[in-house]
Amino acid sequence: MGARPGVDSQGEADKKRNSMLIGAGVGTGVLGCLFAPLLILLLLLGVLVMCAIGWILWPIVLLCEIGLLPCGGGGGGRGGGVDSTAIVDAFNSDGLGELNTEAVPSKYREVIEKAGQECAQIGAIVIVSQVQYESGFVENLVGPDGAEGLSQLPPDKFDEFGEDDDDSGETSALDGEDSIMAQARYMCSLADDIDALIAGNEVQGDRLDLTLAAYDAGLDAVKEAKGVPETSRSQTYVIGVRSSFALYSEDADLSDAEYPSLDPRPTPST
Repeated sequence: MGARPGVDSQGEADKKRNSMLIGAGVGTGVLGCLFAPLLILLLLLGVLVMCAIGWILWPIVLLCEIGLLPCGGGGGGRGGGVDSTAIVDAFNSDGLGELNTEAVPSKYREVIEKAGQECAQIGAIVIVSQVQYESGFVENLVGPDGAEGLSQLPPDKFDEFGEDDDDSGETSALDGEDSIMAQARYMCSLADDIDALIAGNEVQGDRLDLTLAAYDAGLDAVKEAKGVPETSRSQTYVIGVRSSFALYSEDADLSDAEYPSLDPRPTPST
């Protein structure tokens, strides 16, 4: 659950990549057909990189284009069919609104809705936005810290909160339903802990922000900081998860927005 990389803007990144590809094409023309296979390989790799960047960072690009982030470039604001006010409201919300089920990959709609009913503090919008940020819906993803599955729970936390939710006879973090429901139980447990800390004036800040920070960095880190830790990791995590609220919220109409397909990415072979 490490921090994700940032970009200056999608337009600038595309220009840089295009310049590199043009330069490669000119060089290949000079050297002749001998290096044509190498150029094709480079082009294919370039396409794969652009697709990956678009999937992982599209929320940041969207926020840039509607003017919510100072990303440089044009005058900001996308206009058209996107209601920037609704997006701002969704970003700042508690994530308890109606879920835009059409934006959720069909395979996970039922379990996402179920997970959003686990407790009163954590809604389905929060759950699915975390999955988007954590794994991009890759079920068998294994993180560098040993976290596994869609929700990237640390192994000890999955052992504590994981159950055989799909009745497969096995409890596994690499099973989508088991992973998402364990995430929901853990988030609800953290939300209860955060409520107690707020009531005791031990931490300050938005309850959901504090809960998200605790999920990523641990409850002890939030206690020690007496709020959301002022680290790039924690700040990026909270903003990164919230940046998907508009997409998954029924109240924010993004039907005309341009963002990548939300079908799950191909599952890498193990």
